Amino acid sequence: MRLRSDSFRPWQHLPSRLALGRPDGRGAAAFAANRNPHLTFLDVPDGVQSFALWCVDPEAPSVATDVNVPDRSVPLWLPRAEFFHWAVADLPADLRTIPEASHANGLTPRGKPPGPTPHGGRQGLNDYTGWFHGQAEMDGVWAGWDGPFPPWNDERIHVYHFVLAALRVPRLDLPDDFDGRTLRAAALPHAIATASVSGLYAIHPGAIPQRTVV
Repeated sequence: MRLRSDSFRPWQHLPSRLALGRPDGRGAAAFAANRNPHLTFLDVPDGVQSFALWCVDPEAPSVATDVNVPDRSVPLWLPRAEFFHWAVADLPADLRTIPEASHANGLTPRGKPPGPTPHGGRQGLNDYTGWFHGQAEMDGVWAGWDGPFPPWNDERIHVYHFVLAALRVPRLDLPDDFDGRTLRAAALPHAIATASVSGLYAIHPGAIPQRTVV
C-alpha cells in the first residue's frame, strides 16, 4: 500500500497553506491558511474494512520554556516529543482520496469538535487541545486537521509523518474524544498494511533538519 499527496513532495517542505502558522515577515509568526493536504490511497490490499489516518510531528519541544520567546531560541539539542496534528478513525473501505481543504480550510477559533468527517469516519482530538489550554483566546476542543505551527524560534526543522493504516475491522473501539496516540494504539493491532508520506516545515529561517522515520 502507498500514500501519495499532490499537495507536497515527500521529504520536501510543506507549503505554508497547509500550516496553521507561517512566518510573519518580522521574525515571528502569524496564522496561515490551515488547509488539510490532499492524500490518495494506492495499492490497497484485499480485505480492508476501514482505514485509520494520523499525522504526527516527533520534533515538538519537550520543554516549552523558550518557545516563541524573543531573543531566545529552542535549541537543536533539546529532547523532542510527539505532537499529533490529525487523527481520523473508521474511514470507509472504499475511500481512496481526501481532497485538499476538505477537512479543514482556515483557522477555527477555539478549534473544531470531534465527530464525523466529510468522508465518513470520525475525527479525534489533535494536540492543540492541550497546547492551547488556558490561553484565553485559543482554549477549546481542537479536533480534525490543524496544521504545523512549530515555534518560530526553533532551530530544528520539524517532520510531519502522515500514516495510513488499512484495517481488518470496520470500526475501532474508541471514545468520542480519542486522540492520535489512542488511535494509533488501537489501529496497529488490526492493520493489514500501513503506508506513510512525510513532509518538512519550519518557521525559523535558519532551522536545521534532523530526519526521523516512522
